[in-house]
Amino acid sequence: MAQASTARLADIAAQAGVSEATVSRVLNGKPGVSMRTRQSVLTALDLLGYERPVRLRARSAGLVGLITPELSNPIFPAFAQVVERVLTSRGYTPVLCTQSAGGSTEDELTETLVDRGVNGIIYVSGLHADTTASMDRYVTLAGRGVPFVMINGYTPKVSAPFVSTDDRAAMHLAVKHLVELGHERIGLAVGPRRFVPVERKIDGFVEQMRALLDVDAEDLVRHSLFTVEGGQAAATELIDDGCTAVVCGSDLMAFGAIRAARGRGLRVPADVSVVGFDDSPLIVFADPPLTTVRQPVEAMGQAAVNALMEALTGNPAPHSEFVFMPELVVRGSTGARRH
Repeated sequence: MAQASTARLADIAAQAGVSEATVSRVLNGKPGVSMRTRQSVLTALDLLGYERPVRLRARSAGLVGLITPELSNPIFPAFAQVVERVLTSRGYTPVLCTQSAGGSTEDELTETLVDRGVNGIIYVSGLHADTTASMDRYVTLAGRGVPFVMINGYTPKVSAPFVSTDDRAAMHLAVKHLVELGHERIGLAVGPRRFVPVERKIDGFVEQMRALLDVDAEDLVRHSLFTVEGGQAAATELIDDGCTAVVCGSDLMAFGAIRAARGRGLRVPADVSVVGFDDSPLIVFADPPLTTVRQPVEAMGQAAVNALMEALTGNPAPHSEFVFMPELVVRGSTGARRH
């Protein structure tokens, strides 16, 4: 790069808003350039797709693994983006590992990362969230001296920091919103009961339905898969059971619920109101725009990395759960119940 053509120097200088002479000084490691200007030149290099000279490449503080479920649900790439960005800003190199049907299992991915000598691992909605899975795998991992942090799905059986959304509060917000709109028969469409976040959502839903409407809502819960098809199947049952509003365990399920309503010749929100969960990217393009309960992904991703950094510097966070408050985002898929 030191012998970069004048055209390239001019491109980089224009992108960075500095002189070609300044670009040349940065690329050749010469003194007399402020840290801020140097960073502007390096950013310009990256944006224009030029490779950084070896001497200017940041030395990695080490590898950190990030294991997520499949990426078809937009909430998982959203978590991955935040975690990867924060890790990179701390000088670490993130290694993203994704589980998919027929692909590598969480245990296989963990083994691969440990073999690569990772400094630590962050798990997003992994087996730790499944109440039927053995937690011995994490006890073994801790015994190997690899620190790790869990996002969503707290268990007292694993001694590690957990970062979670308050699922009970999420359901309180959703049900209160729908009750204020006049809905009385409200259903909950969620994933399999064995997952900790699902158990908590059911608890919050039943609590709030009892508190606000004095009804036992256990029979208004339907379990399916966390997919569009799963949401459609669960919501169809709830709508056929007389529900005028459906709260869903994910935005993808909410898309399915809207499809279920239309499949019954009903309009959203005129006939049926639908609330999602996550506020994942792309849902603002839904028709109608989706009312949902937002997970604070940015804050949670930051907290997960911070907890891991504490462990890496010899100050591990206690076995505790950092719980984050969700936020109701009202858009166009909920409306007043027709009488």
